[in-house]
Amino acid sequence: MKRFSLITRLGKTDAAKVNVLQRDSSVHELDFLDGDNRLAYGLGQALAQLASLGLTTPETAIDLALLAGLVNAADTRVSRDINAQGGWTREIDLYLPVSDPDLWSAHADHIGKMLRFLTGDRWRLFFRLRPKEASSLSVATDKLPLHGLDEVSLFSGGLDSLIAAIDSLTEGTHPLFVSHYWDAETAKAQSYLLERLESKFGDEAFKSMRVRLGFDRNALDTGQTEDTQRGRSFLFYALASLAAASFGTKTTVNVPENGLIALNVPLDPLRFGALSTRTAHPHFMASMQRLLDGLGLQVSLNNPYRHRTKGEMTEDCADKAYLRTIVGSSMSCSSPAKARYKGLSPRHCGYCVPCLIRRASLKAGLGSDDPTLYTVEDLSAQTLRSDRAEGEHVRSFQLMVARLRERPELAGILVHKPGPLIDAPAEIPAYAEVFRRGVLEVASILDDVNVKPG
Repeated sequence: MKRFSLITRLGKTDAAKVNVLQRDSSVHELDFLDGDNRLAYGLGQALAQLASLGLTTPETAIDLALLAGLVNAADTRVSRDINAQGGWTREIDLYLPVSDPDLWSAHADHIGKMLRFLTGDRWRLFFRLRPKEASSLSVATDKLPLHGLDEVSLFSGGLDSLIAAIDSLTEGTHPLFVSHYWDAETAKAQSYLLERLESKFGDEAFKSMRVRLGFDRNALDTGQTEDTQRGRSFLFYALASLAAASFGTKTTVNVPENGLIALNVPLDPLRFGALSTRTAHPHFMASMQRLLDGLGLQVSLNNPYRHRTKGEMTEDCADKAYLRTIVGSSMSCSSPAKARYKGLSPRHCGYCVPCLIRRASLKAGLGSDDPTLYTVEDLSAQTLRSDRAEGEHVRSFQLMVARLRERPELAGILVHKPGPLIDAPAEIPAYAEVFRRGVLEVASILDDVNVKPG
């Protein structure tokens, strides 16, 4: 196992000596400024999009986005298989120039613990002053600030964010949607859905900021890649906070995620801990809120759907008739590109955990044929094997369903498995209930599906 040290540079003149704590670590440098001395890897374009709205971004929010970009680089270019303890835990040190090193250093331990909870890795963070040439990275604007935007909302192109967008726009709210993408399928879903929303609600109903950020070997040549990408959640929040902090007043960032996925209780021991994503887990959101408050950023995080199942979100959608016409273009699958291995165009697999929850939610909420294109169209048309991808998560859900049907009170215990819920103790009963309801919602599509051991 080898520790990695990633050093951020800001331009060709940034030659400050960085004393790497772990001298035998694998050291890599990453320059976040392009040849025109603008932020690279999509961050410059994000700032330009905000400037086009007449918004000026605080330097501390830019620091946060830079840190999130560096975390994403480490997360995607350092292999767990090669470097991790027990096949998972990596050790990574990050060195970043910021606008106020004392401010950031005061929160270094908190950030490390937060990232440990999110990714399962051991992170250490070290901050230094930005070089003089990069002391200000905000993009100047000569436009008047765009008035009327009420909030920022994450827009992934998935079903939850689509329902949230329809709810918000139908109610007359004027959001700024923030999206991150790297792969083509995510980009396609986001672009198409935003175009459809604009056609229905009008081009003044909302604004959007879409950021393509990722790191290939030309950016960071470690000779490795990693697909688990549990650190993406930190990037999502940082980009949304970049936008919200630019409003100049206390602004809410909505993180639309149904309660079952937000909690992401492991269905079996194989999905325990860091193997399950924690994007909207209450503890991570509370930890991120503490960081934003500590940095002085006027951003308030909120998941308005945390106590609802995906089916309940679908059922309660403010314009269900419109949702029915557009839902097939939303993307929930964890890896739609794997359909190519079967000679098919990219599509929902139909059997991963997000796909199973999606299937159940559309059945529960729309009560009609699911318009989604799945690789496995009918789960009950054949006997599935639990040692193969098509049956693994189906069987895990079936086992959890059996446990909760026999002992419903287990829900109150199991919701604590993914992480602590001490940040909002009064909500624990509601979390237990949404977990129980969510699992039983999925049961409705699995009771006639046969799975045998491999």
